[in-house]
Amino acid sequence: MKFIIEGGRLLRGEVNISGAKNSALAIMPASILLSKPVILKNVPDVEDVRIMIELLKYLGVKVKKNSKNVIEIDPRDINKYQAPYELISKMRASIYVLGPLLVKFGKAIVYMPGGCSFGPRPIDFHIEGLRKMGAEIKIEYGNIIANVNEFKSTYIQLPFKSVGATIHLMMTSSLLKGKEIIISNCALEPEVVDLASFLNKAGAKIYGAGYDEIRIEGAENLEIDEYEIIPDRIEAGTFLVAGSFENNEITIKNFILDHIKPIIEKLNEAGIFPIIENEKIIVKGVKKPKAIEIQTQPFPGFPTDMQAQFMTLLSVADGVSIIKENIYPNRFAHAYELMRMSADIKITENIAIVKGVERLTSAIVSASDLRASASLVLAGLIAEGKTIIENVEHIDRGYENIEIKLNSIGAKIDRIP
Repeated sequence: MKFIIEGGRLLRGEVNISGAKNSALAIMPASILLSKPVILKNVPDVEDVRIMIELLKYLGVKVKKNSKNVIEIDPRDINKYQAPYELISKMRASIYVLGPLLVKFGKAIVYMPGGCSFGPRPIDFHIEGLRKMGAEIKIEYGNIIANVNEFKSTYIQLPFKSVGATIHLMMTSSLLKGKEIIISNCALEPEVVDLASFLNKAGAKIYGAGYDEIRIEGAENLEIDEYEIIPDRIEAGTFLVAGSFENNEITIKNFILDHIKPIIEKLNEAGIFPIIENEKIIVKGVKKPKAIEIQTQPFPGFPTDMQAQFMTLLSVADGVSIIKENIYPNRFAHAYELMRMSADIKITENIAIVKGVERLTSAIVSASDLRASASLVLAGLIAEGKTIIENVEHIDRGYENIEIKLNSIGAKIDRIP
């Protein structure tokens, strides 16, 4: 699948941000633990969510789409504890079913997960945490085989502020009646807090989400009628960058300001000052962004998921910018594609040196992962001529109808199957 993008068109108009993909991908498998159906609102209609729906259905969970962004999950008839390779291999978040299946059945078999291809993201933290909670786990032929006779109270110190491990261990702990699990060095990301909010409203006893240490007292039962997922901070950030190019003006709706502050702070450094008023953000483009330094960090630092989009912005900045990727050191595949479009970028290990050029030029480029796709779309929008982006199906994993949203504010993007 490819995009053909006509560059140089002005973007002006209003964009509504969809629900957070990474929140939905945590809350949906956590729903396995509920004793009754739940209605989830503001669920983004993206490929990763569709894969999670198929996975839950395979396990025996009833999932019904009430509308484009509302789904109903009924876990009462779940009847399988083994998750298949065909679904697990497509998406990293599929690992989240492991813990809930262990809680439900006392055993689980889950294939090693897949996802984006920018380097290893080991699941050792997940496995070691579950072992501390009493699970016996072995890996055979690519399968994670887990059993538990009885969960136990424990203290888990994460070696790194892993979002995935924090989410997985927290949801698994929430239904362990009479057990207390303390997780230290937790990720602070908004998606962690959103999952805790969902579980607490269902009757869980989770204390400290959004801080370094989370304490969970296992509940006897979890049930909740409905829940609305938070807006996607990375989609909001992507449109903030889109509005930052010369002569553009984009109004963004449906966001949580605290979640996007690290992004806005870097835009401010680059000389771009979005205006916040009446629950909207208005971002007006500048002739030339200023060169800046960026280091990706766990929240509340600058998000790794915005690194690629900012690289596109800085490729036409005034001066030399430095981007240090501290989370996934190999996450620079998009840089080589931007170079095809006349960007001046040098990569040394986990550091990119970006020297701003006057303008980007059109080219045929290939997307390697979700956020790389977004960076190349942004590049195509400002390049001279028509840019063709191959393998753009990656973008559907995390952006809901991105070309439709962009076309509605002035872009000309054609999707070719």
